[in-house]
Amino acid sequence: MRPTRADLPADDVRAFRAKLTTFLDTPDEQGRKWSDASWGVYAFYDYDGEPIYVGQTNERLRTRVRRHLTNQRTDAVAMRILDVFEVAEVELFPIWALEGTPRGDLDARRQLDALEYSVYLHAIANSRFKAILNEKIPPVSTPIPLPLSLRGDLIDPATRAERGHPDIRIARRAETVSRLSAVARERGEVSDGLRRVLVIQAVRLAYLAASRLAAAEGRPDPDPDAAFNVEALVGSVLHETPELESSTSAEPLFD
Repeated sequence: MRPTRADLPADDVRAFRAKLTTFLDTPDEQGRKWSDASWGVYAFYDYDGEPIYVGQTNERLRTRVRRHLTNQRTDAVAMRILDVFEVAEVELFPIWALEGTPRGDLDARRQLDALEYSVYLHAIANSRFKAILNEKIPPVSTPIPLPLSLRGDLIDPATRAERGHPDIRIARRAETVSRLSAVARERGEVSDGLRRVLVIQAVRLAYLAASRLAAAEGRPDPDPDAAFNVEALVGSVLHETPELESSTSAEPLFD
């Protein structure tokens, strides 16, 4: 008997997608599913609770988050920037007041940009590296108070025990750095943001490997503030640096 498509993924992938579906179906106090909001912002976190990516959508939070986390992006190389296997939690920030607003509405888009930038600043402030993996920094906007959000775990205990082992995470992150480096090499012309993400991923890898060494030697984890000055390595992560014009536009791979 031929298996269904849903039966084909590995057990850990199926468990991840089941947890994702449960999370996306969570209702708020008014009975609305958080992920059904058409306008909103989302954030991803790794196994340490470290914020790693912030994005926005006006097509529906459920659609955008699922597209990222089930590898259904139309860009075949998008996942070189964000490794889905490192996403352990997701947080949703819906803008219910904009329901029914046309996607081209300029005022609504400004509100969305302001929320995305505010969530981004919050993520930067709560990152041990003071940097996350956005290839394109959100448009600079006046920060606003963050609305109510929903944050949930996407990893079951068995998967966390396996994928969360530091040796597995180090190997996986090294592979991510290698693949992202290959994209830069093969494309030649890539965005400054992609090269910035490559540096940040390398810092994340170095910290994880250093923490593993410290654990093996019975020492405390290294202090990221003392070990890494990400701003000195990549410049400001609070706004984009204007790029020189070229004959070939280097479009972001992951927006």
